[in-house]
Amino acid sequence: MTSDMTGRMLRLLSLLQTRREWSGAELAGRLQVTVRTVRRDIDRLRELGYPVDSARGHAGGYRLASGSDLPPLLLDDEEAVAIAVALRTAAGGLTGIEETALRALAKLEQVLPRRLRGQVTALQSAVAGITWESRGPRADPALFSPLAVACRDREVVTFDYTTRTGEAAPRRVEPQHLVASNALWYLLAHDTERDDWRIFRLDRITGLTLTGRRVPVRRLPGGDPAAFVAARLAAAPTRHRAVATVHAPADEVRALSPGLGTRLRPVDASSCLVDASDDSLPRIARMLATLPADYGLDADPAVLAHLRAAARRTLRACGD
Repeated sequence: MTSDMTGRMLRLLSLLQTRREWSGAELAGRLQVTVRTVRRDIDRLRELGYPVDSARGHAGGYRLASGSDLPPLLLDDEEAVAIAVALRTAAGGLTGIEETALRALAKLEQVLPRRLRGQVTALQSAVAGITWESRGPRADPALFSPLAVACRDREVVTFDYTTRTGEAAPRRVEPQHLVASNALWYLLAHDTERDDWRIFRLDRITGLTLTGRRVPVRRLPGGDPAAFVAARLAAAPTRHRAVATVHAPADEVRALSPGLGTRLRPVDASSCLVDASDDSLPRIARMLATLPADYGLDADPAVLAHLRAAARRTLRACGD
């Protein structure tokens, strides 16, 4: 296939993707070829897997139909920028599709021309939305795509990381997975200097650099990235201890209070433990408030004081 033919077929495909139906004469006019050439090019697109339907008659209309597989799409500059911005937004905030959006974003930004990447970043930073509920610290959207590509390609990265105590230090890691947990994103990676698996909150990462050095795949203990991160988060030290013994079966509590994950452990057929320990007293109160049954509480004095104060305010508001 000559370069002229390739260019013409790409132009033909682009036209078919922009309108529901074209006549053979219209396509021939746009491409400056004969109707017979259009028919041959349509046949070539079909051989490549594009489902092009044709209507009989003098006009000989064509349209790109839906098929069993998704063929490659052709996007102009404006469409590519719009989709990249939308995927960045979805990766950072839409519940349930964050990881799917992240994979799609990595594929798109890998082939996005350099001239368009600046437009995506500028548009992302210039657009604001109204948020009715605070979801805590958010990661820089520009981190998602390069980290996703680094995880896929097993490329070593370096960055500066600020710990929960406020200390900052350089890190050099082998990324493996990006894991979302409620409002936060975590990078699961093997720390080369500490020779251990670590998790890093994306909102605490700055100065990310791709080194270009690729390494063999490492075997993650347990093989489940989400379970590994959940276990690490559950075992992490917290400022305030709060453990509830809930007088209900674990399956019932899990069904009525989704999101507890590894914080919930069965005790027997009629009770379970919920570890609500956290650095934030309001978050502890919110988690306990979602429990669907009576419970006993083993908690630090600061937690008990916060809950009593909140209860008094609630009772006053109710007129009691």
